Amino acid sequence: MAPIITYFSMKWVDPIPGMCKLTENFVYSLHSQTPSKEYKGYRIMMIFVLILSGVLLNAGAQLLLKAGMSQIGHFEFTLANAFPIGIKVMGNPPIITGLFMYVVSVAVWLLVLSRVQVSFAYPMLSIGYIVNALAAYYLFGEPLTSMRMLGIFIIIAGVYLVARSA
Repeated sequence: MAPIITYFSMKWVDPIPGMCKLTENFVYSLHSQTPSKEYKGYRIMMIFVLILSGVLLNAGAQLLLKAGMSQIGHFEFTLANAFPIGIKVMGNPPIITGLFMYVVSVAVWLLVLSRVQVSFAYPMLSIGYIVNALAAYYLFGEPLTSMRMLGIFIIIAGVYLVARSA
């Protein structure tokens, strides 16, 4: 019986101990359970895919919330407005979709945190700042000043340094 690789855990489940077979991309030694270079590379790539997925879901959620609130418009924050604005918010498709994307991003982020150190994962969230700044410029016409661009380049450098430390 061939070993089974679980998609999210990236661990081998060997139905019959000692019967691990070699597969094309996951070369395990029959005498030791030391992962091959290919397996380690695949695992690192999957961690980055999970991180990027979580970040993009989070950034997309933020953009949808902005789109939804742009549809609703500016309102006064008073007790009298709470119910009517609450109804508008609860019935707004971009806001509902954005909140759903936040829930999914939290689930993905929990997968990430179960696999890497928080000191590595958390700085990767700053990629969302870059995505949101660029998307807001194109989608909502928000200004992208030279100071913001400088900040984006500093963030990119920081993310690169953190990623290199993995």
